[in-house]
Amino acid sequence: MRHWLLILLFLGLSPLRAFSQADAQRSFDHQHRAFNILLSKYVHWNSVAVASSVDYAGLAAERAPLDAYTKSLSAVTAAQFAAWTQPEQLAFLINAYNAFTLELILSKYPELASIRDLGSWLTSPWKQRFFTLLGESRHLDDVEHGLIRGAKDYSDPRIHFAVNCASIGCPALRNEAFTAPALERQLEDQTRRFLRDRSRNQADPVQRRLALSNIFKWYGDDFARGFLGAANLSAFLARYSDALGLDAAQTADLRTGDWDIEYLDYDWRLNATPGRADQASSRKP
Repeated sequence: MRHWLLILLFLGLSPLRAFSQADAQRSFDHQHRAFNILLSKYVHWNSVAVASSVDYAGLAAERAPLDAYTKSLSAVTAAQFAAWTQPEQLAFLINAYNAFTLELILSKYPELASIRDLGSWLTSPWKQRFFTLLGESRHLDDVEHGLIRGAKDYSDPRIHFAVNCASIGCPALRNEAFTAPALERQLEDQTRRFLRDRSRNQADPVQRRLALSNIFKWYGDDFARGFLGAANLSAFLARYSDALGLDAAQTADLRTGDWDIEYLDYDWRLNATPGRADQASSRKP
């Protein structure tokens, strides 16, 4: 060890500087354990496990762990990020979006009924730059539409069921953090849970009609980019026809694409656990 220290000093490098980048690479927790603990404690599935609610009152009382986790996200450099595997990168970005969304809600909770209450006529809540990520000041749209959807490496429409907009109409916030080893399973599970939710997605094979979440309207092109061979929205949905309650014959019919599609109203109310806001108010000084 002394021999290596002498070489480093001879080259004009301090041991601390020489090993700092490697140490930083190792220091980030790709299991996202801190976030996982918070999600498992404060996010709850409904009775049929297709939607979730967030105990924002409980989370507000435990802000320090969430703040520490988001600071660890902000500490990651662009160079570090570039060295990670693609699943590590995508899991990081999904968790970042969800964690910073929680922080945005807590900035005004419980004095809001919807995330849209945090916006104004001039700017939406998704355009507010309130955090740093990969060395730049960011807003939530930067993460979803720039870093995730805007990167060709992540052309996976299932991300729409993973990022959570803190609203009842949004796909459920998962009660565990996304991680690289589990990412494929988690994205599949999120997709199927969302499509099983009859308050947001319905199929009528007799009338050959679909009533779908507006997510499929807003991001229709994402579902027609050839993901696993799906050339259009109908083909994508046919892949998950069991979650829509369709049998084999109905699935084949859906795949033809000759079904009427209508889009349901989006519920922008906060995805808060009922009855918990009063407890948060009582804790405020």
